[in-house]
Amino acid sequence: MLSTFLEVLDTSVVNVSLPHIAGSLSATIDEATWVLTSYLVANAIVLPITGWLANQFGRKRLLITAVTGFTAASLLCGIAPTLPLLVLFRIMQGAAGGALQPISQAILLETFPPEQRGKAMAFWGLGIVVAPILGPTLGGYLTDAYSWRWVFYINLPIGILSILMTRTFIKDPSYIKPQGGKIDFWGFGMLAVGISALQIVLDKGQEADWFGSNYIVVLCVITLIALTAFVVRELRVKDPIVHLRVFKSRTYATGVFLMTLLGFVLYGSLVLLPIFLQTLLGYSAVSAGLWTSPRGIGAIIFMPITGLLLSRKWDPRILLALGLLTGSWSLLAFSHFNLSSGTWDIFWPQVIQGAAMAFIFVPLTTVTMDPVSNAEMGNATSLFNLMRNLGASAGISSVTTLIARRGQFHQNRLVAHLTPANPAYRNMLHALTGAFMRSGSDAATAGHQALGAVYGMLQQQSTLLSFVEVFFLLAAIFFFMTPLVLLMRRPKSTKMVAAH
Repeated sequence: MLSTFLEVLDTSVVNVSLPHIAGSLSATIDEATWVLTSYLVANAIVLPITGWLANQFGRKRLLITAVTGFTAASLLCGIAPTLPLLVLFRIMQGAAGGALQPISQAILLETFPPEQRGKAMAFWGLGIVVAPILGPTLGGYLTDAYSWRWVFYINLPIGILSILMTRTFIKDPSYIKPQGGKIDFWGFGMLAVGISALQIVLDKGQEADWFGSNYIVVLCVITLIALTAFVVRELRVKDPIVHLRVFKSRTYATGVFLMTLLGFVLYGSLVLLPIFLQTLLGYSAVSAGLWTSPRGIGAIIFMPITGLLLSRKWDPRILLALGLLTGSWSLLAFSHFNLSSGTWDIFWPQVIQGAAMAFIFVPLTTVTMDPVSNAEMGNATSLFNLMRNLGASAGISSVTTLIARRGQFHQNRLVAHLTPANPAYRNMLHALTGAFMRSGSDAATAGHQALGAVYGMLQQQSTLLSFVEVFFLLAAIFFFMTPLVLLMRRPKSTKMVAAH
């Protein structure tokens, strides 16, 4: 779990430090965003081939190598003197980090017997759920109190502890053996090109105006061609680098699809709430980070409870459905936020959402991996985590685009009502003009100030409406995910023990 926490933390901890990084290294904010994009691209390339790497080099050796590489790259990122070098070191960090999530999950799933996997996934899930919540708060604090470089230095003690514990406690199973045959270089090349292009599209699409940019259109074509060719090749080649036939299991395929949507909704809402707090309620970056952390409280409390319920042979599909419905309700509560919402109005829906994540994540992982053999576990967890990450990237990209586009739509719709024929508009303009005149402005200046104040209120309301709509959309996605649980089979271990 330490190695997973380390990697997931670094996907979000750098975000709040970008302005400081840009200023320190004499770069623009747009240039500095490549610090994020480069990490995500390298991470996404390595994720799906982790199972193959584990079979070639052993899971324990691969995990130690990945944590060592990640920790060393973190140190290099911290001392990087220029932006190009920082981007290079972030690529190294992302490549090393790509193996951490799937390999640690595979080790836990194969180490614990099926009836205890719920407990194992509950503990491992703390790293997945809490790290992205803690990231912005920790990143903001370290950047403000010390320097953006400490965002990377903080990885060093965690990485060293992870290496020591891995060397001491983890053993390789006997069935992990190097595969014979040739290495599928063509397959890896197609995968690397396709995933890289897709990740850049998701990360830079809104900034480049999506399909209004030739750059994005070309990358989309490359993505489609490369990934289609990759899938066709991997299904035909004798020694594939990624075993796609694992999707023949209906339970596994449904679980991966649900995890993709979970990444979309979870990371989308994680991005939206701090923006809402800062742009509409006037919170500082650090305060916004602190008040988005109650999700972690709910997750920390309910993860062990979920693991306990699973160990007592509760049907995980029931817990999963309960989690999806609870998560939908929490996002519906988000859609009722307004400009007068207080901190406690924001606190409780997040605690409930954290509890929902516990009821979703642990049963979903347990059910999805149940039909997968231990020998295929590394490959299965690689694809599982890849799709969650791609879902997260798509979620972040989609919600930021929707907020911008729907805000423009509502602004155009509302401005149509601001005409002299509208008595409410005339009364407000008159009242504001009088207020500015009483504060010392002349009539002409006060009139302009009143118009500016009304336009500011219009922008606030149109932005608020866009947030309300997007939160409602995320709630609807969770709600309509629930029936898909019926496509998954109950894990064999819980059936056998319950029957006994």
